[in-house]
Amino acid sequence: MKLTIPEEELMYEGTVDCQGCGGALAMRYALKALGKKTFVVIPACCWSIIAGPFPYSALQVPLYHTAFETAAIVSSGIKAGLEMKGIDATVMAWAGDGGTFDIGIQALSGVAERNDDIIYVCYDNEAYMNTGIQRSSATPYKAWTTTTPRNYPKARPKKDIDEILVAHEIPYVATASVAYPEDFIRKLQKAKEIKGTRFIHVLAPCPTGWRSLPEHTIKLARLAVQTNIFPLYEVENGKYKINIKPKNPKPVEEYLKLQGRFRHLTEKDIKEIQEATNKKWKKLLRKEEFF
Repeated sequence: MKLTIPEEELMYEGTVDCQGCGGALAMRYALKALGKKTFVVIPACCWSIIAGPFPYSALQVPLYHTAFETAAIVSSGIKAGLEMKGIDATVMAWAGDGGTFDIGIQALSGVAERNDDIIYVCYDNEAYMNTGIQRSSATPYKAWTTTTPRNYPKARPKKDIDEILVAHEIPYVATASVAYPEDFIRKLQKAKEIKGTRFIHVLAPCPTGWRSLPEHTIKLARLAVQTNIFPLYEVENGKYKINIKPKNPKPVEEYLKLQGRFRHLTEKDIKEIQEATNKKWKKLLRKEEFF
């Protein structure tokens, strides 16, 4: 039987991530896709803890820890240095949603505008999980966090970071999910062969912050796709392609009810989220048709 996922492991066992951590699984898949000739840059985030303090590392590839807002620009500088030395290697910035959607967006935008030759992966757990589950602009509408408590949940929708990067006219933007590893790995391998800025946004459930069971991580990541809350698609040189189109999308309630961060939702709230999800999905279908 032909294996669709590379067997080689470039991440050590026994890491200090929480049980069911989607971010840890995402890194494992990413390194399988990109291989040993990969240089990883990590800003302040859960993964700056998971990877371990210098001189130790949970990864079997070169790793550089940097400041919260600088993952993109440090990766760009490292890539330039490697090129000057004649070293052919993939440089991957690996940041959470806080360091991408919020604190790191200025550097990311600058790198994308210049089309610097890096892969930027955002593992999205939809809040600042490492510092106590505070809301980020990636936090979904009506979600609980420690800074958007039950009586005052987040009042704004999740920022559409993917369309922001598409607007920079970079060669490749894609969404991915830890529940669909073959799709994620294929997209990373495709990105590896493209020159310029490549952006991959992978949904990585966090049982601690989502108030979900560790054993539900993959189920939640799959439901996010099957409900159209987190569609899997790619934009290559401006051309949209939806990778998975659920024939009969599941209601968003199936996804929401497994997470304590949505326990306070009313029937009206759920209906509103369903309508917003349907609207965004139809908009994506139109983009695939016309772009």
